[in-house]
Amino acid sequence: MPVTSLRAQEAPPPTPAQLDSMRQRLEDAEAAIEALREQLATEASTALRSRSRVSLEFRGRALVHAIANSARVNNVDVPTFAVAPVPGESWTGFAMTIRQTTFGLAFTATDVLGGTFVGDLDADFFGGQQPSSGGRTFPLVRMRTARGLVEWRHGSLMIGQEQPLVTGLDPVSLASIGTPGFAASGNLWLWLPQVRAAVQTRGRVRVGLESAVLAPTSGDAAGPFDTDFDRAERTGTPFLQALARLSWGEEEGTGFVAVGAHNGRVHDGAGEASPSRAVAAMALVPLGSRVHLRGEWFDGEGLRGLGGGAIGQAFGVSGAPVATTGGWGQLNVQATSRLLVGAGAGFDDPDDGDLAAAARRRNTTVEGHVHWRPSGPLVLGLEYRTVRTEYLTATRTNGHVNLAVGFEF
Repeated sequence: MPVTSLRAQEAPPPTPAQLDSMRQRLEDAEAAIEALREQLATEASTALRSRSRVSLEFRGRALVHAIANSARVNNVDVPTFAVAPVPGESWTGFAMTIRQTTFGLAFTATDVLGGTFVGDLDADFFGGQQPSSGGRTFPLVRMRTARGLVEWRHGSLMIGQEQPLVTGLDPVSLASIGTPGFAASGNLWLWLPQVRAAVQTRGRVRVGLESAVLAPTSGDAAGPFDTDFDRAERTGTPFLQALARLSWGEEEGTGFVAVGAHNGRVHDGAGEASPSRAVAAMALVPLGSRVHLRGEWFDGEGLRGLGGGAIGQAFGVSGAPVATTGGWGQLNVQATSRLLVGAGAGFDDPDDGDLAAAARRRNTTVEGHVHWRPSGPLVLGLEYRTVRTEYLTATRTNGHVNLAVGFEF
């Protein structure tokens, strides 16, 4: 091929303007890389670290709740059942509180006993109020959960404080955080010290078996400082639970169904050991990418210590533990990336034959909620809840409105 033809195919040399543009783009890229390097160095130097030099993740949610009730209830912040009014007094009202604010820490460490260690703890300000003119505006810090978990390829071991193994699912709510939603209406939720072990197959569909040894508890009230063994602790035996789980999917599309059993003992009023036992089931089922159904069911006796079973009632007229059946279900729809809407219902129905005349005979809760995250860390929630509590001679109904406004970090 002639030399002139080769020269004709060569690209023309860049013009001075093109060279200036290329230099400017190179300088901009170098500046961006340097800014990113400085940002990473700053984050590394200011990251919250533990004594063992493991980086910690600090998270939380600050919420102000505006609340209103139409009747007298056991707790105006998070009412779980309605009670009889005092004659001549008005029990409707409006209040604001911030004591359902939560915060927590979490970290991960690799190569611990041949697995991965995950540690976390969560706390809130729902531990009561300081006796003062401020009332609930001076709330007390309370530990919710604290877990140390070692995970291997086919199993895990956890020690800490967590919900009961057989009822370890809660409804979605920005209004019921200090006490999870549907407590005393089908949700056995109480966080208890425990040790858990689990084995599980791998794959998209997984089968798992889990067991737990839990601290025994009767649900009796404790004093502010000095404590004594409660009626479950005086039996000298822990609570035992076991669960079989079938799960599928990954990350946001994960679903599961599980069935389990609970067994323990509680001293009755005469000092005799009575059973605390139950069978339970729970499920989290994704119905497409934006819709999720979740719920629990249980049937048993002596369950007040697990978080309000039998509407918080322990023993009946014969001194035997109150038998009860309860459950809840909730449907949530992620309408957009920032808007969630949902509704649910729950009930707790003790055996009438176990109950005294003044006892609570059935408790039902129905709720609807909207959660909106308009921008960045901001979060807003509106929930309306109806609690209907049946007694032998009357039925008490409360309408609860809850507006939550706050931020997450």
